Amino acid sequence: MATTCDFLIIGGGIAGASAAYELARLGSVILLERESQPGYHTTGRSAAFFTENYGNRAIRGLTIASRSFLTDPPDGFTEHPLMLPGGIVFIARADQAESYREAVEEARLLTEIEEVGPEETVRLVPVLRPDYAAHAFFEPEAMYMDVALIHRGFLRGLTVRGGRLVTDSEVTAIAREGSGWRVEAGGETYAASTIVNAAGAWADVVAGLAGVPPIGLMPKRRTVIIYPGPDGKPVPHGPMVIDVDEQFYFKPEAGKFLASPADETPSPPCDAQPEELDIATVVDRVERAVTFRIGRIEHSWAGLRSFVADRSPVMGPDPAAPGFFWLAGQGGYGIMTSPAMGRAVASLAGAEDWPADLTALDVTAETLAPRRPGLT
Repeated sequence: MATTCDFLIIGGGIAGASAAYELARLGSVILLERESQPGYHTTGRSAAFFTENYGNRAIRGLTIASRSFLTDPPDGFTEHPLMLPGGIVFIARADQAESYREAVEEARLLTEIEEVGPEETVRLVPVLRPDYAAHAFFEPEAMYMDVALIHRGFLRGLTVRGGRLVTDSEVTAIAREGSGWRVEAGGETYAASTIVNAAGAWADVVAGLAGVPPIGLMPKRRTVIIYPGPDGKPVPHGPMVIDVDEQFYFKPEAGKFLASPADETPSPPCDAQPEELDIATVVDRVERAVTFRIGRIEHSWAGLRSFVADRSPVMGPDPAAPGFFWLAGQGGYGIMTSPAMGRAVASLAGAEDWPADLTALDVTAETLAPRRPGLT
């Protein structure tokens, strides 16, 4: 006997969790996660920073529309702040002047920024070499996110609203059944009117099981390292630093530094692991910018960030498969856009009005549609 629900969501990362949270207002929801721990592959490996100056215009709009939820979450969502102040400094060498000017012009369209001189840049980030950053701007409203709290809040809200999370449930078969879908996962059978494909790097694989054409999803590996500050002293709280061409970034992290070469190495869907070359690359790039050597790497990991051709998320019903709903391709922006993406999913899957704040930010259902022009 199949377990039935209105919405069956495949993938328990931040995308699936936020969609499940919102859809549970509208009907019965079951959230399937292939691993024993939701968010294992990408959500749990995020650099955990909120900035409105990251990604393309659609990403920036979704991020701006998510801020109010993350700074003032609904009652019962969490007992602790989801975000803390931090700020972010975008830096550029003298030879990056053109990239810097383009970044400033783009940033000023949507957010408040402050251009800062070399002395102020070093005051904000004391470990920066005074002669490295010829240009810089500061985004004071950028914030540190508590990814675990955000994810947990969505999952808790799902259960409070009567939904279910089922772990250790890898989907092995999907078939049409009447006007809905029949799914085999973790040795169980499920029947649902609507499937939401939030399987991250595996989203095209899941679509294939359902006989739905792929969207051209491209998983890309990103590497992260943790290392001590100068002389092993605790690193104080402070802004994140991003190279204006995104060649590297670093930030304080629990008394240490976290850094990445901002790599985007194509990868099959997998349990991503860091490569020695990428670790060496981030060490070299960061050391050129700061006043101390990275003597010891305490921890390293990698995660997969999945994109489609135009680097905007894919969200909405597939016109070729009634009841099959895409929620994929968030790149590295899934955490900070999750509240807005969850609301967008509910608006379409629940036949509600499209969120007015997204329309005002020029993010439409057509912007994110799975068969939009140029996607594959």
